[in-house]
Amino acid sequence: MNGSSRDAGPHGIPGDRKLYVVDSINDLHKLQLCPAESQTLFPQEEKIPSVGTKSGSGSCSLFFLGLIVVLIVSLVLVSFVLFLIVRTGSKMDNVLRRLAAEGKDIEDLKKLNSMIVKRLNQLESEQN
Repeated sequence: MNGSSRDAGPHGIPGDRKLYVVDSINDLHKLQLCPAESQTLFPQEEKIPSVGTKSGSGSCSLFFLGLIVVLIVSLVLVSFVLFLIVRTGSKMDNVLRRLAAEGKDIEDLKKLNSMIVKRLNQLESEQN
């Protein structure tokens, strides 16, 4: 509170702006008295103080925009990879079930084969 009342003058002009106003008045006075020296005056852009503005705010916002785009793209890629992992896992489960079922079928075929071989051996022994 004390700092804001001390910085602002009787007309409510902050301290930095007071300097700008004084410089502008001095420049006008020099232009009227010495028109030949008017070329050596500073341009107004150099005298305007950057109060409340940041010098790199444009590049900073571009940086954050790029960061957000990169994060969104990486999120999409991660979700796609997770989708592929889940899909591959379900296909692997199907393949394992088929292999287990075929393994049981192979065991049944082996039992049938051994029963047929035994029966054929019995028939050969009866014929001899």
